[in-house]
Amino acid sequence: SQTAEKETPTNPTNSEEGKNDENKQEIVSLEDYIKHPLQNRWALWFFKNDKSKTWQANLRLISKFDTVEDFWALYNHIQLSSNLISGCDYSLFKVSHDIALQHDKQAGRPLADHPVQTLQNLYCLLCLVGEAFDDHSDDVCGAVVNIRTKGDKIAIWTTDYENKDAVIHIGRVYKERLGVPPKVIIGYQSHGDTATKSGSTTKNKFVV
Repeated sequence: SQTAEKETPTNPTNSEEGKNDENKQEIVSLEDYIKHPLQNRWALWFFKNDKSKTWQANLRLISKFDTVEDFWALYNHIQLSSNLISGCDYSLFKVSHDIALQHDKQAGRPLADHPVQTLQNLYCLLCLVGEAFDDHSDDVCGAVVNIRTKGDKIAIWTTDYENKDAVIHIGRVYKERLGVPPKVIIGYQSHGDTATKSGSTTKNKFVV
């Protein structure tokens, strides 16, 4: 004789729970791909000094980014500034502030004139994209690292050289975050003074 096997009834509750678990897993996996937006969109530029070309012709846009993940993806794939040859610059500017601002006489820059270390370059970038300057972050346009035979330099560019409160605060945060020794003086210069200087040095408007 043949024995009929009983079919196991389907439990609709268990089936729905299984689907819910799958949906939860899908949601969790999607969260892994959500990027974290930055407050501003940034552009990284590379400058190589070829005296046969104009300043604009020597400037090349590397990339733009506006998320934490895209920042790190870019940073991990570019040549470190310590490996650049003399005469080259890296510039990181807010897209809302054209890099041509460097030629705006109203602009200014706290200038760190000392040997630049790779880690300091990274901390400077993190200060920019992380809006580390508190209420004065909006006064920051970007930063430039100059690779030169006589000594590398980092300069943070601001919108208005006459805004002393912003300049002093930015300079203090800059020194603290980059680990600049207290005895090292950071001078703040206006671009107008730098462009019209007659000697090898430019007088500082403020010092930190």
